[in-house]
Amino acid sequence: MPKDLTLDVGDRTKDNLMLEVRELTTKYITRYNENVYAVDKVSLKVEETKSLGIAGESGCGKSTLALSMMGYYFPPLHYTGGEIILEGRNISGMDPDDVRKSILGREIAYIPQSAMNALNPTRKIINFIEDVLQAHEFYLSKNEIYERARTLFETLGLPGEVLQKYPVELSGGMKQRTVIAISVILLPKVLIADEPSSALDVTSQKMVIKMLKQLLETGLIGSLIFITHELPLLYNVTDDIMVMYAGQIVERANAKQAVFDPLHPYAKGLMGSIIVPESGLRDVKLAAIPGVPPNLKNPPSGCRFAERCKFVRPECKAIDVKLHEIPGNRAYRCIFSEEQLRDFYAKEAKQND
Repeated sequence: MPKDLTLDVGDRTKDNLMLEVRELTTKYITRYNENVYAVDKVSLKVEETKSLGIAGESGCGKSTLALSMMGYYFPPLHYTGGEIILEGRNISGMDPDDVRKSILGREIAYIPQSAMNALNPTRKIINFIEDVLQAHEFYLSKNEIYERARTLFETLGLPGEVLQKYPVELSGGMKQRTVIAISVILLPKVLIADEPSSALDVTSQKMVIKMLKQLLETGLIGSLIFITHELPLLYNVTDDIMVMYAGQIVERANAKQAVFDPLHPYAKGLMGSIIVPESGLRDVKLAAIPGVPPNLKNPPSGCRFAERCKFVRPECKAIDVKLHEIPGNRAYRCIFSEEQLRDFYAKEAKQND
């Protein structure tokens, strides 16, 4: 069992493949024995020192994908297929207890939604950190734990005195940043942040974003996966963005392309329904996406966005639509070519002028 733990993370400057997910499929089984197909054959790659954003509306499967990527399944979530390759090792078939002991926290760390409520209100922050280290079999003295935690907190711009406070003594933004700091106490290779800036004021959001970027820049984490429903937010945080809809990835592009030049009709509609301050998007007219997402208990055949798409054709509901790879490491899930989609958007823009 390890007895030493330092903040020396070594060289994290090479763009090695850190995490690869291949055709991952997971589902929920309800108490009525109904299957809810929340993640359907999702594939992604995250390189060392890089960040990936995953965007989509509520209920599209983002949080389920986050849980599924860690390889730790407990009812009602069930693994049904695919692979999770962490630095060349397939962890999708590992025993849950082994995953909990050797993967979670050490290799892959997770910041859940409403993370501010994850802290025990009856224990000081330092006591919580002691529990985390002991649960992962790092048996250090109380003084060693305190010095390690203080060094980490101060590196991330958090005052050392926070360690001796109870959660109730911290503001919402400070609690969120504290949870983030605790989540990286074991220097994970991959950090998955699920809506880490939600429910915070603008100033606190900015501090959380700055902290996450600092984790990457200092090498305290190897790579970052940032999940949110706010697509424009990812432009300032991540290198690449994937847009998710009804359990599937419908678009993959670099951050600039995904925000300023989306291809898939859903990604285009998602951007068009959000108020954003970025230059070049201020004059875009807001337009809600009509309809509602499909029921994932019985996903429709063909394109899952077809019922809400303004460009739909009969074949959209009949053909099993695959991700279409195009130059520039981009991909989108649609039967139309890139030229056809751009023509649709140009005609629509002309009509709206």
